[in-house]
Amino acid sequence: MALEIIDSCVNCWACVPVCPNDAIYQAQPHFLIDADKCTECVGDHDEAQCASICPIEGAILDELGDALNPPGSLTGILLSAGELPSPIPQDIR
Repeated sequence: MALEIIDSCVNCWACVPVCPNDAIYQAQPHFLIDADKCTECVGDHDEAQCASICPIEGAILDELGDALNPPGSLTGILLSAGELPSPIPQDIR
């Protein structure tokens, strides 16, 4: 069980101090997660701390390759008209 940081990482350092296992380290072109140290914060926190503080959508993936902060999750901006709630509430028309 380990998370992965991908190329969309902007090297902001936000994740490094919150990792309870010191699993995140600086590399080029972006930070990496040591798979041997990463526990996905199981036993320490309810959610992965790196993902909870990461400001970049899609930069951290789980072991299945799914983004922990998928596009739209941080900004609240819907990606397509197909994702709009039906009926559309008055406050977003």
